[in-house]
Amino acid sequence: MLRFASSPTGDMHIGNLREALFCHLVAQQNKEDLIIRIEDTDKEKNIKGKDQEILDILGLFGIDYSQVIYQSESVRFHSAMALQLMHEKKAFSCFCSNDWLDKKKEESKVAKTPYLYDDACRNLPAELVIDNTSPFSIRIVRPDTTITIHDKIQGDMSYEPDTMDSFIILNQSKIPTYDFVCAVDDMLNNISIVIRDQDHISSTPKQEHIRESLSYDKKVEYAHLATISGDDFSVKHLLEEGFLPQAISNYLILIGNKTPQEIFTVEEAREWFTLDTLSSPARFDIDKLRHINAEHLKALDPKELSRYVGFADIEIGELARIYLDEARTTKELKAKIAPIFSERVIPEALTESVATMKAVIIAAPYFDKYDDFKKYVMKESALEGENFLISLRLLLTNAQNGPEITEIYKYLKNYIGEIVK
Repeated sequence: MLRFASSPTGDMHIGNLREALFCHLVAQQNKEDLIIRIEDTDKEKNIKGKDQEILDILGLFGIDYSQVIYQSESVRFHSAMALQLMHEKKAFSCFCSNDWLDKKKEESKVAKTPYLYDDACRNLPAELVIDNTSPFSIRIVRPDTTITIHDKIQGDMSYEPDTMDSFIILNQSKIPTYDFVCAVDDMLNNISIVIRDQDHISSTPKQEHIRESLSYDKKVEYAHLATISGDDFSVKHLLEEGFLPQAISNYLILIGNKTPQEIFTVEEAREWFTLDTLSSPARFDIDKLRHINAEHLKALDPKELSRYVGFADIEIGELARIYLDEARTTKELKAKIAPIFSERVIPEALTESVATMKAVIIAAPYFDKYDDFKKYVMKESALEGENFLISLRLLLTNAQNGPEITEIYKYLKNYIGEIVK
């Protein structure tokens, strides 16, 4: 079982989507289920509707999952596990105030030594615990043996007991901490491998220690991904800017990786994807994504391409394909095609020439070949040279420059009357 965990506290970013894609690929390859875990225990930070937005984005990117689990619905299990640790003397009540802990942390900072909790409350006599009315948190007893983590990307990592302290698993409000709920949920869901950003490496030994303290003997594998550096775009922003889901997926699988080709689909990646080749730093390059997006646009069939510019027509799709030398996103492509079917903006110096040509074109018979059309319009309008060419381009495309008119006419000839009017 694999899991993709996301918090409904903001927009999904490219790093989150990359994790989800890799979880999806590995789950498919291993024939295991993928579950989605909505980490919604921080009620104050949750944003209404963000959980559904996460699921909608996963669906848009073709990321299949078997179940959606809301972390807040498992609080009773988290509390039960904490109580079990207390009964087994593997956790204890800590009455240290925040002010006292802050003082200790400041002392460590001055001494330039890492702060570790000093276990001041670990061995308190029972009568001091029972009669104590001060607020208290619950801490798990620090490990007494080395914790070794096997990471498919970072390699083996070992953590000695003297580098870890008895950390908090329930705060003074008895709300489970992030590391505790993640460790317990991964155990309850029988997660086999955790794929996540390397920012979470520091949490890994804590989560391993929690499961070991709960006598969970299944070893969880890890793959901590290099953090994507550079611009941190939200997935929603990229979609709004006209990047295709398949192009974004292609790019996120490509960066920091060794792939057999540059342009591919997720289905193709499933045949060769492996976590073992993810060793390079990943840097986000919007220009590279634009290039990949253009390649995926070119691969669309004409009718599908036309839908991205507001049509469902093969000829308009072929027309749009011509503009892919200039446009790299569907937003840019639509900005190229929309003016063709909009009211003309004619420079004052060309008003008379354009009006003359317009009347000729409206009255003209149908011409299959551009050269025949051009000769007819030139003859009937008595226009020539640059004046003729600019006027014709304005009438056909509503722009003074762009792709060759010969190519454009091929796909606009059936719309000439409508366009010119």
